[in-house]
Amino acid sequence: MTCVMCSRAVTSAVSKTPGVYSIHVNLVSETADVIYNPKSITIEDIGDKIDSIGYDYMGIHDNNSINNNIIEEKRAKNQRQKIYRIIVGFFFSIILMAIMFGDFGLGENKSYISLAISIIPFIYVAYPIFNSGFNALKNKNLNMDVMYTLGMSVSFVASLLSTFNLLGSSQFMLYDTSIMLGAFLMLGKYLEDRAKSKTSDSINNLINLKATEATVEKMNQDGEIFQEKVDINNVLKGNIVIVKPGEKIPIDGQIIEGTSYVDESLVTGESKPVQKEVGDNVIGGSINKDGSFKIRVTNTGDKTVLSQIISMVQDAQNSSPPIQKLADKAVTLFIPVILIIAIITFIIWYGVFGSPFLYSLSIFISIVVVACPCALGLAIPTALTVGVGLAAKNGILIKDGETLEVSEKITHVLLDKTGTITVGHPELSNIINYSDKSDEEILKISQSIEQYSQHPISSALFNNEEKTGFELYAVEDFENISGKGVKGKINDEYYFIGNKKLLIENNINIPENILNDLEKEELDMKTSIILANTNEVIGIISVEDIIKENSVKAIDELHKMNIKTTMVSGDNKNSSNKIAEKVGITDVVSEVLPQGKLDYVKKLQADGEIVAFIGDGINDAPSLTKSDVGIAIGTGTDVAIESGDIILINGDLLNAVAGIQISKKTMSRVRLNLFWAFAYNIVLIPIAAGVLIPWNIFFRPEFSALAMALSSVTVITLSLLLRRYTPEIFVDE
Repeated sequence: MTCVMCSRAVTSAVSKTPGVYSIHVNLVSETADVIYNPKSITIEDIGDKIDSIGYDYMGIHDNNSINNNIIEEKRAKNQRQKIYRIIVGFFFSIILMAIMFGDFGLGENKSYISLAISIIPFIYVAYPIFNSGFNALKNKNLNMDVMYTLGMSVSFVASLLSTFNLLGSSQFMLYDTSIMLGAFLMLGKYLEDRAKSKTSDSINNLINLKATEATVEKMNQDGEIFQEKVDINNVLKGNIVIVKPGEKIPIDGQIIEGTSYVDESLVTGESKPVQKEVGDNVIGGSINKDGSFKIRVTNTGDKTVLSQIISMVQDAQNSSPPIQKLADKAVTLFIPVILIIAIITFIIWYGVFGSPFLYSLSIFISIVVVACPCALGLAIPTALTVGVGLAAKNGILIKDGETLEVSEKITHVLLDKTGTITVGHPELSNIINYSDKSDEEILKISQSIEQYSQHPISSALFNNEEKTGFELYAVEDFENISGKGVKGKINDEYYFIGNKKLLIENNINIPENILNDLEKEELDMKTSIILANTNEVIGIISVEDIIKENSVKAIDELHKMNIKTTMVSGDNKNSSNKIAEKVGITDVVSEVLPQGKLDYVKKLQADGEIVAFIGDGINDAPSLTKSDVGIAIGTGTDVAIESGDIILINGDLLNAVAGIQISKKTMSRVRLNLFWAFAYNIVLIPIAAGVLIPWNIFFRPEFSALAMALSSVTVITLSLLLRRYTPEIFVDE
């Protein structure tokens, strides 16, 4: 496929096929996502339909490295055939030019000899273009190959008629032009293919991370343990896999024996190897540096982290930002308009100025060939593909093109506190006891109820391992009260664990001395929860969280980008203000429920702000969804990740800033590409139409073909240069 008209042709043909529900074609990756009813139609039928309209169906692209290798071999073969045609085209066109302009004493036989030399090379060079052009016409699709077919056939047929004096003269010889035009067009397609394939390097790198086999521990009939290498597709969840030093970790799992440093940079963007030990999870595709360990497989097939990352990146690359609609509309109108301009120009030169037929015809062909909208069609998807891939390389998953376009306009960033600005793994600090129960009993009651909660504070109660060495109580009627706490019944007595709102709501009195203790704990940057029964407060349990290493730098960079920041937290006012002060945020909204966060997002949007919300918890899901750009911490909950438009795999706030900077850079590259795509046509169409002829500058059709190729290569090269971009936030690292 060369331009958006090609992708439209495939879309139109396949979507009209019975049994196909929808199709989305990606011009850059030359892939299509098809939703179809397998009871009505097979994938082979869809492939035949694509073949029938002149394109080559190459197989299923399913992130399987073996299938992809087959497809890549087919692409390489296609590229080799283009090179052969380029060589043949230039070789024979040079011979023909020598015959046309040299003096070899051929006399009147020159035209016949030229025809004999050119006819077979012309068919060989032009065949793919003619085949595509005729198929496009048959399917009522006016793509650029139709234009090229028109230009090449007109020049060759005119030469043929002239050879037999059917045009009144034998001087209209364009055999060399016909073949050279085909060679240049083939060169342009070859360069486009080469450049387009590089735009997808990031996704190919991810796919290549996938292992094809794993060493699995098995047991024979005698009960003896042995190791066996098996195909990765045959590894099951729960299998024990052995990973040796220097090996690629074949699949997701949890370490059950051994320890090592693991390089997860290609998956998470984290450059430093991470120490992994028993109990830690490892991601398939990352590299085991030095130690040897065993893992118990936790995810297989499409459920692995790497597979989901690949799918997410591909979905984003296949999507289109709103600006694409404008470009598509321009391309749709472009070809008919150019045809009209070319015909009018021919009439003016031939009918009005009285120029020779062949001369006027050459101008017509030059316009048809030079006015290629391929560059316009490639300007956006190539930059989008590279931008999304660049983000993925840094551990930032951008879900679609629209997010990329909106992200560059962000004016206000809202940040959740726990798990976003802070590490989100608070640890138990201290217990203030107001009852006759022991501290251990208070902790046991709290753990028994909080074990059913997913709030980070609940996890903190289990961080100190020496305090979990006893059995928990059975809990009945557990209830999570969003933004306030939890409650549950133990031995026929109800307990409440949460903030002041929870107790006030349940008519539980909080004495003044307890309120003072609470405030003191908050001023010490601790987060406290109150344990109470239906009658009185039993104790205060405090946990401490720490600020993430890069939070201050990330927020400072946002301010340098003139982006306002606000911390929104369900935590108490004192702790929230303390944390905000330490990271440089002056605007704080604390003690808010999920609805309060959502309302604040709406308020800012009503004030005209483009809002990004960064969060990780279930409580943040509504705000992540409602904000213009939801940025989910990848280490957070599945709900938050599902709700986000951008996922930060390693949870580092620096990546949130980098994601915004990559969006800005990508969209600026899109605009630069569009400028050059239009500039080529605006400058070259008048030249091809002959405005410089009074100064003896004539733009031959083959020059038009070369310019056409250069326009596409220019925008693709500009997109590829985006791969060298390093987000400003990472420049000093």
